[in-house]
Amino acid sequence: MPCARLLGLVLLLTTLAIPLQGQQASLIDFHKLSAEATEWLAGLIRIDTTNPPGNELAAARYLAAILEREGIAAEVLESAPGRGIVVARLRAGAVPDPARALLLLGHVDVVGVQREKWSVDPFSGTIQDGYLWGRGALDDKGMTIANLAVLVALKRAGTRLERDLIFLAEGDEEAGGDHGIEFAIRQHWEKIAAGYAINEGGRVVVKGGKVQHIAVQVSEKIPVNVEVIASGPSGHGSMPRKDNPIVRLAAAVARIGAYEPPVKLLTVTRRYFEELAKVEDGEIARWMRALEQPERLTQAARRLSEASPMWNSMLRNSIAPTILQGGIRSNVVPSEARATLNIRLLPGESVHELVGELRKLVDDPQIRFEIGQPSRMPAPPSETDTDLYRTIERISAEMFPGAVVAPFLSTGATDSAQLRARNVQAYGVMPFPLTEEDARRLHADDERIPLDSFRKGVEYLFRIVEQFVRTR
Repeated sequence: MPCARLLGLVLLLTTLAIPLQGQQASLIDFHKLSAEATEWLAGLIRIDTTNPPGNELAAARYLAAILEREGIAAEVLESAPGRGIVVARLRAGAVPDPARALLLLGHVDVVGVQREKWSVDPFSGTIQDGYLWGRGALDDKGMTIANLAVLVALKRAGTRLERDLIFLAEGDEEAGGDHGIEFAIRQHWEKIAAGYAINEGGRVVVKGGKVQHIAVQVSEKIPVNVEVIASGPSGHGSMPRKDNPIVRLAAAVARIGAYEPPVKLLTVTRRYFEELAKVEDGEIARWMRALEQPERLTQAARRLSEASPMWNSMLRNSIAPTILQGGIRSNVVPSEARATLNIRLLPGESVHELVGELRKLVDDPQIRFEIGQPSRMPAPPSETDTDLYRTIERISAEMFPGAVVAPFLSTGATDSAQLRARNVQAYGVMPFPLTEEDARRLHADDERIPLDSFRKGVEYLFRIVEQFVRTR
């Protein structure tokens, strides 16, 4: 009898332990955690990491100091003078298993600002009107701090892990990653090697006051810059010529700007629109479903492209003239003028074939094209039939009832491309619920993050990570 009673007690305790362990997230005070994280984010924003020049080493040391105070060993690695990354790890066991590990990735460099266009100092970390303002609040210091908060919360809770959890804050993402993710992969892969990763690139989309859908980035377009150069004889501004390079360049850019590359529906975009059709408004949903009908594809793509610039870019190779240069003085006709085209290719597409089409379109012997190097290399998409993707789906359903989860081809580039090229299942999960009004401030003036969204995003990310890495 004593043995039977002991066995029964063991079984009872085991049964009780399972739900208790699953309820660990409910024991976290997310208001307190996010309040701390808000202060960490404000401090990180105050470190000007505009790239170039970057200055990410100061940010890496700032993050390392927070981790060290929490008893988490952090390693700062210098990639170039003034530039660097920080790596930390919570271990599941004495012997790492990279194939099972989860990497939480964020970058701390930011794009430049036009200070005169901002309502607040872009590097002040100002908190007002329910928002935290500053360059990087959305891209990507907010994500980096959310990752940090998850790591800290798991450490404080003494969570037992069945997978290693790795934290990486890197830089140079806004300029291609040579001093950031490329440095980490080339020289320190053993420190960050993982089978799975969570990074920026996704969206939690709010419409009508509630989360409508969660876009999980599983692939991305490939950015390539192309220079369009017009040449001709220089001369005096008082004697206009029809072969003025500026005039010819303007005509070429106008033709290119009016050109619409053909629609190419990929597997990931097909599934994205299938999922969104479940929650979108009636007419838009009908056009999304019409993408599956060959006879209506062109019309459906046109309607969706008119409804959203992002959807337009997801459906085709995109071409955006972004820089015009020409002339040295107001009374001198220059011998050369040039424009920069920012091209975003769908996976599997050729920039040379696209530029060949543009040459035919422009049809001007005084115009030439120079193709730059892609800032990201092609990589296979991440799979949607994995434990991590299913965890994202499950936690999303719990936290945002009625919302759908859709695999997403992002039009912008991220450092997940380099990870996917190393067979990492990387997912873009920018966890903060945002309206279109808030999301459009990314890379724009008055970048800010709603404090409520930041708190919700910290909780959402914690629940995903905790469910995926903890011992069951």
